[in-house]
Amino acid sequence: MKKYIQILKKTQLFSEISEEEITAMLPCLRAELKTYKKGEFILMQGESLDKILVLAEGKLNIQCDDYWGNRSIINMILPGEMFGEAYATPKSGTLTNDVLATEDSAVIFFDVKQILTVCSSACRFHTTVIRNLFFAISEKNRKLVKKIMFISKRTTKEKLIAYLSEEARQHKNNTFSIPFNRQQLADFLSVDRSAMSNELCKMRDEGMIEFEKNRFTLL
Repeated sequence: MKKYIQILKKTQLFSEISEEEITAMLPCLRAELKTYKKGEFILMQGESLDKILVLAEGKLNIQCDDYWGNRSIINMILPGEMFGEAYATPKSGTLTNDVLATEDSAVIFFDVKQILTVCSSACRFHTTVIRNLFFAISEKNRKLVKKIMFISKRTTKEKLIAYLSEEARQHKNNTFSIPFNRQQLADFLSVDRSAMSNELCKMRDEGMIEFEKNRFTLL
């Protein structure tokens, strides 16, 4: 766990809290480190959850498969990002998505009840964690709103334009790399991969974009 303290320090959950204070809080929050191999499930549909999770190392997909095996990627989780908070409250129901390791990964589990209840020692930084949790949930909601904006577009081309435009804005550069391969991007935007690849080629031929693998330049 000690090797991941610096990662935790950079997360929104532990913003403005020192490494020494984080180390002191871990027993209080009943932090537990678990490792997973590529292809293993961290969480599965139908499970109940009373933890908040932070990815310390690796890469995860939050995804959902329908009855016929068609996959939608809801989100990609990178080191330092939190997940599971939407299901960690009373009466929130069971998980509606799977969480899959797309690389060898390390995940830290935190007891949500311990986070929301200030400990008996009344550590001054515990209230900061509660505040940070609220801010992190608000930011997660904004990201979901952005995704709704992408997938609500009528055509594959419009979805690509909306997504790539937002990536350029986030990177503050018209040249950037996205975290998805072609199939993952199609799953994220809820489009057919072949149709999406055709649209990308058309956009390139029209002089709108240049790309190589997952690196794009908007022209």
